Amino acid sequence: MTNRIAFQGELGAYSHQACRDTYPEMEALPCRTFEDAISAVRDGQADLAMLPVENSTFGRVADIHHLLPESGLHIVAEAFVRVHINLLALPGVRLDEIESAMSHAMLLGQCRAFLERHGIHRVTGADTAGSARQVAEAGKPEMAALASELAGEIYGLDVIARHIEDQGNNTTRFLVMAREPDFSQRGDNGMMTTFVFQVRNIPAALYKAMGGFATNGVNMTKLESYMVGGSFTATQFYADIEGHPDDPAVARALDELDYFTSNVTILGVYPADPRRHDTD
Repeated sequence: MTNRIAFQGELGAYSHQACRDTYPEMEALPCRTFEDAISAVRDGQADLAMLPVENSTFGRVADIHHLLPESGLHIVAEAFVRVHINLLALPGVRLDEIESAMSHAMLLGQCRAFLERHGIHRVTGADTAGSARQVAEAGKPEMAALASELAGEIYGLDVIARHIEDQGNNTTRFLVMAREPDFSQRGDNGMMTTFVFQVRNIPAALYKAMGGFATNGVNMTKLESYMVGGSFTATQFYADIEGHPDDPAVARALDELDYFTSNVTILGVYPADPRRHDTD
């Protein structure tokens, strides 16, 4: 055991915050790409990987659904992290001194009202934590960054305006990946099962495959499709359902799914995060 958890991004990124909030006893290992974070676990450099899969404002994270089935890893937990955006500046700087704010384009768009109200010019940076680091290194009092409070702690910046996002319920869902699955878990807030599948080439195959979940009362919280292998006819579906494969209703639904599909791969069985319904 390394007692490390890998994430994509620099120290102070929201993925780093997710690691610290969810596994405070573990050392966070920053990685350049999602593939690098996955490889760190696969190669034994880390025990877990924290990967963002979707955001309540902007939808799914690009490419992640392609990476998960091919990763060789298994989902063992989920984590919902509220994305609070803060205006960070050099120590002692006042809000009325700020002329520009740097961050990832996505965060700049989420703070449009605040920035316009204070006449702050938006500057696009590569990412949130990197923008905080750049502001700290530049040493210019008129420059600020939009990032997490954690980024401010790491790079020596003060929070001069806290929680300035336009939508207060902005939340990112993360999946925690490990080398081995753990189907023995049972959560106080229920269980989730995530899987991918391809339907057989017969009329109404998807409709029939989904029928088993409806007739058995199994709640499907997500169903997304994406092309595989560069083909317009090869479509893979990614799904989240509530429940455990050992639950009788889920077992029956998965049996029906198996009949109408060419393959089904379970990516993980894990406890539902207690904050899953906080964004409703």
